[in-house]
Amino acid sequence: MISNGSLFDAEKTEFGERFDRQSFEFRHRLAGHPLFDPERLLLLAQAMSQDPKDIYYDAGTVGIGQRWDDVPLCDVPVDVLLHRIETANAVIILRKADKLPEYAALLDACIAEIQELAGRDLRKLMKIRNAIVFINSPNRVTSYHIDRECSVLLQLRGQKSVHVWDREDREVLTHEELERFWTVDNNSATYKPALEGRATVYELRPGEAIHIPVNAPHWVQNGSEVSVSLNINFHYHDAILADVYRANYWLRRFGLDPMPPGRSPALDSVKRTVYGSARALHHASRRLVRRPSQPAHLDASP
Repeated sequence: MISNGSLFDAEKTEFGERFDRQSFEFRHRLAGHPLFDPERLLLLAQAMSQDPKDIYYDAGTVGIGQRWDDVPLCDVPVDVLLHRIETANAVIILRKADKLPEYAALLDACIAEIQELAGRDLRKLMKIRNAIVFINSPNRVTSYHIDRECSVLLQLRGQKSVHVWDREDREVLTHEELERFWTVDNNSATYKPALEGRATVYELRPGEAIHIPVNAPHWVQNGSEVSVSLNINFHYHDAILADVYRANYWLRRFGLDPMPPGRSPALDSVKRTVYGSARALHHASRRLVRRPSQPAHLDASP
């Protein structure tokens, strides 16, 4: 049940000034919420397991700089893994908890407060929004990566250390890494141990939360207990600078040295327009040549 009181305890001016620009910490009032009791999480995991796209889990030792596609997968059912979570060295990600009405209501309430604190009508900007539940074994590492989502991470149970970098630091996150990320490689961001000292480290305990902007590099070290976290996030309709990075990726492939985004708004606009037109033409041509017997979903781009 959702309280009529506010869910977040945050300073509105700081929230609005830093939202989707810099990471920052604040507090929330969802620790102890019944939707995240072990029995309810088991039911949620079983519901999510009906569609493989809605759930991810693995088990084994993971390094900070390890690519996600190199992580050993786990072939036991998710309910079995949940019962072993104390010792399994595993992570379970329930990607679309909001498919269930109770979690959808909680997502709505959180998004409404985020909008109020940020001082923006985010509903006009959102393409996809999700409530994602993370369940981590003690001491488990979540490797270094960047995300497409604009995220608010709420710690509900256990403790974790979240290391977050400034997404504008081009020694930490290069333009080439961003170009590959938005175009061909979700694992393009490369951990640089020598730059670990530039990260802001947040020690999250139940009732504490952080905001992680789009593309802000981060990795996570879980504490000595099982951790449960809720991630409230959304994708933008027009991901910030995404098509400019995609255009630059292909220009670089052709041997050019493209100007990074932000230095010429006019040139950025041209790149977005040209890349968007080329993408629309590509999708139209694929629809025209699709065999009549081919199901439409097999033709969908990733």
